[in-house]
Amino acid sequence: MAREKKRRTGRRSPLAAAALIGAGLMITGGIYAGASAAMASTAPATATTAVSTEEGQKLFQANCATCHGMNLQGTSTGPSLYGVGELAVEFQLSTGRMPLQMQGPQAQQKKPQFTESDIKNVAAWVQSVAPGPTYPDEKIIDGKGDVAHGAELFRINCAMCHNVAAAGGALTEGKFAPPLTKTSALHMYAAMVTGPQNMPVFGDMNLSPQDKRDIISALLFQQKATQVGGMDLGSLGPVSEGLFIWIFGIGALVAITVWITAKSN
Repeated sequence: MAREKKRRTGRRSPLAAAALIGAGLMITGGIYAGASAAMASTAPATATTAVSTEEGQKLFQANCATCHGMNLQGTSTGPSLYGVGELAVEFQLSTGRMPLQMQGPQAQQKKPQFTESDIKNVAAWVQSVAPGPTYPDEKIIDGKGDVAHGAELFRINCAMCHNVAAAGGALTEGKFAPPLTKTSALHMYAAMVTGPQNMPVFGDMNLSPQDKRDIISALLFQQKATQVGGMDLGSLGPVSEGLFIWIFGIGALVAITVWITAKSN
Protein backbone atom coordinates (compact mmCIF):
# COMPACT_ATOMS: atom_id res chain seq x y z
CA MET A 1 0.00 0.00 0.00
CA ALA A 2 2.84 2.38 0.83
CA ARG A 3 4.54 1.77 -2.55
CA GLU A 4 1.29 2.29 -4.40
CA LYS A 5 0.70 5.55 -2.53
CA LYS A 6 4.18 6.82 -3.41
CA ARG A 7 3.69 5.99 -7.07
CA ARG A 8 0.39 7.81 -7.15
CA THR A 9 1.77 10.88 -5.46
CA GLY A 10 4.88 10.85 -7.78
CA ARG A 11 2.76 10.84 -10.87
CA ARG A 12 0.76 13.79 -9.60
CA SER A 13 3.78 15.83 -8.52
CA PRO A 14 3.37 19.59 -9.34
CA LEU A 15 7.08 19.79 -10.28
CA ALA A 16 6.61 17.31 -13.11
CA ALA A 17 3.64 19.26 -14.45
CA ALA A 18 5.61 22.51 -14.28
CA ALA A 19 8.53 20.90 -16.11
CA LEU A 20 6.23 19.66 -18.88
CA ILE A 21 4.62 23.07 -19.25
CA GLY A 22 8.04 24.78 -19.34
CA ALA A 23 9.34 22.36 -21.97
CA GLY A 24 6.23 22.93 -24.06
CA LEU A 25 6.62 26.70 -23.87
CA MET A 26 10.30 26.51 -24.82
CA ILE A 27 9.57 24.32 -27.85
CA THR A 28 6.69 26.57 -28.95
CA GLY A 29 8.80 29.70 -28.47
CA GLY A 30 11.68 28.21 -30.45
CA ILE A 31 9.41 27.30 -33.36
CA TYR A 32 7.82 30.77 -33.33
CA ALA A 33 11.19 32.55 -33.18
CA GLY A 34 12.52 30.48 -36.07
CA ALA A 35 9.47 31.17 -38.19
CA SER A 36 9.60 34.91 -37.39
CA ALA A 37 13.29 35.11 -38.33
CA ALA A 38 12.64 33.32 -41.61
CA MET A 39 9.78 35.69 -42.46
CA ALA A 40 11.83 38.76 -41.46
CA SER A 41 14.75 37.72 -43.64
CA THR A 42 12.60 37.43 -46.74
CA ALA A 43 9.87 40.05 -46.40
CA PRO A 44 11.87 43.29 -45.95
CA ALA A 45 14.20 42.45 -48.82
CA THR A 46 11.39 42.94 -51.32
CA ALA A 47 9.97 45.96 -49.49
CA THR A 48 13.21 47.97 -49.42
CA THR A 49 14.15 47.37 -53.05
CA ALA A 50 10.95 48.87 -54.48
CA VAL A 51 11.29 52.60 -55.22
CA SER A 52 8.17 54.66 -55.95
CA THR A 53 8.49 58.05 -57.62
CA GLU A 54 4.79 58.65 -56.97
CA GLU A 55 5.28 58.26 -53.23
CA GLY A 56 8.37 60.43 -53.47
CA GLN A 57 6.40 63.20 -55.18
CA LYS A 58 3.72 63.09 -52.47
CA LEU A 59 6.32 63.25 -49.71
CA PHE A 60 8.16 66.11 -51.41
CA GLN A 61 5.03 68.19 -51.99
CA ALA A 62 3.91 67.62 -48.39
CA ASN A 63 7.24 68.37 -46.70
CA CYS A 64 9.56 70.27 -49.07
CA ALA A 65 7.47 72.23 -51.59
CA THR A 66 6.88 75.13 -49.19
CA CYS A 67 10.49 76.21 -49.67
CA HIS A 68 11.53 74.54 -52.92
CA GLY A 69 8.31 74.87 -54.92
CA MET A 70 5.87 72.24 -56.16
CA ASN A 71 8.04 71.56 -59.23
CA LEU A 72 11.52 72.14 -57.75
CA GLN A 73 11.61 75.68 -59.15
CA GLY A 74 12.52 77.24 -55.79
CA THR A 75 10.96 80.10 -53.84
CA SER A 76 12.09 83.15 -51.92
CA THR A 77 12.88 80.93 -48.92
CA GLY A 78 14.53 78.01 -50.70
CA PRO A 79 16.73 77.45 -53.76
CA SER A 80 15.77 75.64 -56.95
CA LEU A 81 16.59 71.94 -57.04
CA TYR A 82 17.04 71.70 -60.80
CA GLY A 83 20.12 69.60 -61.44
CA VAL A 84 20.89 68.70 -57.82
CA GLY A 85 20.10 65.02 -58.47
CA GLU A 86 19.19 62.17 -56.17
CA LEU A 87 22.61 62.08 -54.52
CA ALA A 88 22.18 65.55 -53.03
CA VAL A 89 18.64 64.73 -51.88
CA GLU A 90 19.82 61.53 -50.19
CA PHE A 91 22.65 63.40 -48.47
CA GLN A 92 20.48 66.24 -47.16
CA LEU A 93 17.63 64.02 -45.95
CA SER A 94 19.76 61.18 -44.52
CA THR A 95 21.85 63.57 -42.45
CA GLY A 96 18.72 65.34 -41.17
CA ARG A 97 19.80 68.71 -42.55
CA MET A 98 16.57 68.83 -44.51
CA PRO A 99 13.78 69.60 -43.92
CA LEU A 100 15.34 72.68 -42.38
CA GLN A 101 14.53 73.10 -38.70
CA MET A 102 15.12 76.84 -38.64
CA GLN A 103 16.80 79.53 -40.72
CA GLY A 104 20.40 80.16 -39.73
CA PRO A 105 23.95 80.45 -41.02
CA GLN A 106 24.09 76.72 -41.66
CA ALA A 107 21.78 73.69 -41.61
CA GLN A 108 22.57 71.53 -38.61
CA GLN A 109 22.90 67.77 -38.82
CA LYS A 110 20.20 65.99 -36.81
CA LYS A 111 18.18 62.79 -36.70
CA PRO A 112 16.53 62.08 -40.09
CA GLN A 113 12.82 62.82 -40.29
CA PHE A 114 12.15 60.21 -42.98
CA THR A 115 12.77 56.48 -43.22
CA GLU A 116 15.37 55.11 -45.60
CA SER A 117 12.70 53.98 -48.08
CA ASP A 118 11.01 57.40 -48.00
CA ILE A 119 14.33 59.12 -48.66
CA LYS A 120 14.99 56.89 -51.66
CA ASN A 121 11.51 57.60 -53.00
CA VAL A 122 11.95 61.38 -52.76
CA ALA A 123 15.43 61.17 -54.28
CA ALA A 124 14.14 59.03 -57.15
CA TRP A 125 11.37 61.52 -57.92
CA VAL A 126 13.77 64.47 -57.93
CA GLN A 127 16.10 62.53 -60.23
CA SER A 128 13.21 61.77 -62.60
CA VAL A 129 12.17 65.43 -62.80
CA ALA A 130 15.55 67.20 -62.71
CA PRO A 131 18.45 64.76 -63.17
CA GLY A 132 21.78 65.38 -61.51
CA PRO A 133 24.59 63.55 -59.68
CA THR A 134 23.68 59.97 -58.85
CA TYR A 135 25.03 57.21 -56.64
CA PRO A 136 28.66 56.18 -57.27
CA ASP A 137 30.12 52.83 -58.22
CA GLU A 138 30.65 50.57 -55.21
CA LYS A 139 34.36 50.57 -56.03
CA ILE A 140 34.70 54.29 -55.31
CA ILE A 141 33.39 53.96 -51.75
CA ASP A 142 34.85 50.53 -50.91
CA GLY A 143 37.71 52.00 -48.84
CA LYS A 144 40.38 50.06 -50.74
CA GLY A 145 42.10 52.97 -52.47
CA ASP A 146 45.58 54.40 -51.89
CA VAL A 147 45.44 55.68 -48.31
CA ALA A 148 48.75 57.58 -48.46
CA HIS A 149 47.80 59.38 -51.67
CA GLY A 150 44.32 60.11 -50.30
CA ALA A 151 45.75 61.60 -47.11
CA GLU A 152 47.99 63.89 -49.19
CA LEU A 153 45.05 65.01 -51.33
CA PHE A 154 42.98 65.63 -48.22
CA ARG A 155 45.67 67.84 -46.69
CA ILE A 156 45.92 69.85 -49.92
CA ASN A 157 42.21 70.24 -50.71
CA CYS A 158 40.23 69.75 -47.50
CA ALA A 159 42.32 70.25 -44.36
CA MET A 160 42.10 74.05 -44.39
CA CYS A 161 38.41 73.73 -43.46
CA HIS A 162 37.98 70.24 -41.99
CA ASN A 163 41.28 70.19 -40.04
CA VAL A 164 44.18 67.90 -40.89
CA ALA A 165 42.71 65.26 -38.58
CA ALA A 166 39.21 65.67 -40.09
CA ALA A 167 37.99 66.99 -36.73
CA GLY A 168 36.15 69.95 -38.29
CA GLY A 169 36.76 73.65 -37.97
CA ALA A 170 35.19 77.10 -37.73
CA LEU A 171 34.45 79.26 -40.77
CA THR A 172 33.16 82.83 -41.03
CA GLU A 173 29.78 84.28 -39.93
CA GLY A 174 28.81 81.38 -37.68
CA LYS A 175 29.46 78.70 -40.30
CA PHE A 176 31.64 75.66 -39.77
CA ALA A 177 33.09 72.63 -41.51
CA PRO A 178 31.72 69.51 -39.80
CA PRO A 179 33.94 66.72 -38.48
CA LEU A 180 34.32 63.67 -40.70
CA THR A 181 35.13 61.21 -37.94
CA LYS A 182 31.80 59.39 -38.30
CA THR A 183 30.76 60.30 -41.85
CA SER A 184 29.92 57.38 -44.14
CA ALA A 185 31.78 56.79 -47.40
CA LEU A 186 28.66 57.56 -49.46
CA HIS A 187 28.19 60.93 -47.76
CA MET A 188 31.88 61.80 -48.21
CA TYR A 189 31.48 61.21 -51.93
CA ALA A 190 28.16 63.07 -52.04
CA ALA A 191 29.71 66.11 -50.35
CA MET A 192 32.58 66.23 -52.86
CA VAL A 193 30.27 65.87 -55.86
CA THR A 194 27.33 68.05 -54.80
CA GLY A 195 29.06 70.70 -52.64
CA PRO A 196 26.52 71.12 -49.83
CA GLN A 197 26.26 74.57 -48.20
CA ASN A 198 29.76 76.09 -47.91
CA MET A 199 31.66 73.23 -49.50
CA PRO A 200 32.88 73.65 -53.09
CA VAL A 201 32.06 71.09 -55.76
CA PHE A 202 35.00 68.88 -56.71
CA GLY A 203 34.37 67.79 -60.28
CA ASP A 204 36.38 65.16 -62.10
CA MET A 205 38.65 67.90 -63.46
CA ASN A 206 39.62 68.81 -59.89
CA LEU A 207 39.65 65.35 -58.35
CA SER A 208 39.33 62.29 -60.53
CA PRO A 209 37.11 59.39 -59.43
CA GLN A 210 40.24 57.56 -58.31
CA ASP A 211 41.34 60.62 -56.31
CA LYS A 212 37.96 60.68 -54.59
CA ARG A 213 38.29 56.98 -53.84
CA ASP A 214 41.73 57.55 -52.30
CA ILE A 215 40.48 60.42 -50.10
CA ILE A 216 37.54 58.35 -48.90
CA SER A 217 39.86 55.43 -48.16
CA ALA A 218 42.18 57.68 -46.15
CA LEU A 219 39.28 59.06 -44.08
CA LEU A 220 37.85 55.60 -43.44
CA PHE A 221 41.30 54.40 -42.38
CA GLN A 222 41.61 57.36 -40.02
CA GLN A 223 38.19 56.60 -38.51
CA LYS A 224 39.35 53.09 -37.59
CA ALA A 225 42.90 54.01 -36.54
CA THR A 226 43.89 53.77 -32.88
CA GLN A 227 45.56 56.81 -31.29
CA VAL A 228 48.91 55.43 -30.16
CA GLY A 229 49.56 58.49 -28.00
CA GLY A 230 46.41 58.15 -25.92
CA MET A 231 43.88 60.96 -25.68
CA ASP A 232 44.28 63.35 -28.60
CA LEU A 233 42.40 66.39 -27.18
CA GLY A 234 40.30 66.53 -30.33
CA SER A 235 43.30 66.66 -32.69
CA LEU A 236 42.86 70.43 -32.86
CA GLY A 237 46.57 71.19 -32.71
CA PRO A 238 48.69 73.25 -30.29
CA VAL A 239 45.84 75.54 -29.15
CA SER A 240 43.95 72.88 -27.22
CA GLU A 241 47.17 71.24 -26.01
CA GLY A 242 48.62 74.56 -24.84
CA LEU A 243 45.39 75.45 -23.07
CA PHE A 244 45.45 72.09 -21.31
CA ILE A 245 49.03 72.66 -20.13
CA TRP A 246 48.27 76.19 -18.88
CA ILE A 247 45.16 75.21 -16.95
CA PHE A 248 46.17 71.84 -15.53
CA GLY A 249 49.96 71.83 -15.76
CA ILE A 250 50.68 75.27 -14.30
CA GLY A 251 47.68 74.92 -11.98
CA ALA A 252 49.19 71.74 -10.58
CA LEU A 253 52.58 73.45 -10.10
CA VAL A 254 50.94 76.32 -8.21
CA ALA A 255 49.04 73.88 -6.01
CA ILE A 256 52.21 71.90 -5.24
CA THR A 257 54.09 75.12 -4.42
CA VAL A 258 51.36 76.26 -2.03
CA TRP A 259 51.33 72.81 -0.39
CA ILE A 260 55.10 72.77 0.08
CA THR A 261 55.06 76.29 1.56
CA ALA A 262 52.26 75.41 3.96
CA LYS A 263 54.08 72.20 4.94
CA SER A 264 57.33 74.01 5.72
CA ASN A 265 55.54 76.64 7.84
